[in-house]
Amino acid sequence: MTSLYTENTAAAPPTTAHYPRVLSIAGSDSGGGAGIQADLKTMAALGCYGMTAITAITAQNTLGVTAIHALPPAILKAQLQAVLDDIGVDAVKIGMLHSPEIVAVVAWAIDHYKLGKVVLDPVMVATSGDRLIEQSTVQVLVREMFPRAAVVTPNLDEAVLLLGRGIGTIAELDVAATDLVGLGAQAALLKGGHLVGDDVVDVLAQPNAPLQHLRSARIHSHNVHGTGCTLSSAIACHLALGLAMSDAVQAARAYILQAIATGASVRTGHGHGPLNHGHAPLTMKILS
Repeated sequence: MTSLYTENTAAAPPTTAHYPRVLSIAGSDSGGGAGIQADLKTMAALGCYGMTAITAITAQNTLGVTAIHALPPAILKAQLQAVLDDIGVDAVKIGMLHSPEIVAVVAWAIDHYKLGKVVLDPVMVATSGDRLIEQSTVQVLVREMFPRAAVVTPNLDEAVLLLGRGIGTIAELDVAATDLVGLGAQAALLKGGHLVGDDVVDVLAQPNAPLQHLRSARIHSHNVHGTGCTLSSAIACHLALGLAMSDAVQAARAYILQAIATGASVRTGHGHGPLNHGHAPLTMKILS
């Protein structure tokens, strides 16, 4: 009997067509709301081909993180080589980098494979408040990763840790975004969702360009687990699809706002639930 799944062994004609390829270098969230799980859901929803290189495994749910198992740097490097030597990437999203040794491996990969469209989400604190990064890693992360990233996307708590000062107003948000670029980043999207107010204001800072304020009405929801992972992945997707930085950020922000709004009334777990990543899935794109 001939199987419906029998491979055609005839030589395939050469083609340059490929899916938009986005690689997530991040930690795994067993609860599925953040980390590589949220990244893959976002990539699929936006019509991209998602791949992963896992940095750590967490025991995690909507209530918090109960355990973290760091993967050896050699295993991370092997994952990166397997993906990049064979499939290649059009954009990269970087999340949880918990140690200087892990940072060094990722920095090597960016240089060795000449990766350009790199979105760095400096994951330091989970939605639950759990600390996810060693203090000794923060300075290494800034020194090694900021200059290699096309954009960094910290939230308010992460910016406070990076800059060593409080941020409580829009004016301070503007200065902080500019200072993040001053640390070496090519661009910085500072998320102001933790500021008090009816509107959420994010600030995009780029060298030699006016600050761009992205404002939207605050969506009241208990389901905000993985918002940072989702936004950074969405930016990487839109960069892979060919959008310029400002356009990619705006498109990603529109996606995540709908993901929050359409998932606000759903109950998942007993804590901070996930977004509705699949609220409007797109067909997988084909690039030539």
